[in-house]
Amino acid sequence: MTMTTLAEDRREEFKKNIAELKLDKKQAGGDAATRIAGLVLMVVGVVGAFVVYISSLTLSDLRDLVSYQILTVVFLALTVVGAALFLAASVAKVLRLWLVRQLLEGQAQTDQISQALSTRN
Repeated sequence: MTMTTLAEDRREEFKKNIAELKLDKKQAGGDAATRIAGLVLMVVGVVGAFVVYISSLTLSDLRDLVSYQILTVVFLALTVVGAALFLAASVAKVLRLWLVRQLLEGQAQTDQISQALSTRN
């Protein structure tokens, strides 16, 4: 049995176990919405900062330049918030999958120990 076949078998078994658990996928839907919102905020922040920068190149009054700088900082902050939202939602998805895998492996170990103890007696 090759390594890829073993990995595929384990992956299929994991998918089957997840289907048997009947996990509610709507709970994780918030993560998808958060990732999309984070992506949108990042794009809006970067594009907005670029547009403000381009439009500030034609200004010569210092008071206008300060207001444009403030607006640029706001757009950059929006980009950072979007990146944080995207990263948090992505990490939550990975950790949720890892936790389910750990629980399934723990349950399999418990079943194996229980079976070994029952056959011993």
